[in-house]
Amino acid sequence: MQVIYNIFDQAPEDELFPLCRELNIGVIARVPLDEGSLGGNMTLDTKFPEGDWRARYFCPENLVPTIARVERLKQNLPPSMTLPELAIRFVLSHPVVSTTIVGMRKSEHVAANISYSDQGPLPADLIAELRHHRWDRRPAHWSD
Repeated sequence: MQVIYNIFDQAPEDELFPLCRELNIGVIARVPLDEGSLGGNMTLDTKFPEGDWRARYFCPENLVPTIARVERLKQNLPPSMTLPELAIRFVLSHPVVSTTIVGMRKSEHVAANISYSDQGPLPADLIAELRHHRWDRRPAHWSD
């Protein structure tokens, strides 16, 4: 089963993940960096080139609340950890998740992401804190 799952979009945990566990179905978690917002580089000034689908997706209506949520999330970031590491390890910490698909544009991203997966699951107390960052978004015109 392939599904969008990340710190903000935790909805698969409600019904899908328990069913996958019961039926012994592996899960591939997509979009662990929330289309890039959990990559650690986006700001309110981020602009994407014309023709890049993210220019529409991260319109002001979505960018502003997304960046606000990322800033709140950073308050739970352990000092020695990057935001992408936190995001990827959160996804891989769920026992039903077999693997994740992370978009990578540079070779250093590949090396970093491999090292994050090698770190193992996040501590249970940190995962409990990250549960508070769930964001059940409602479909909007920019999400088409």
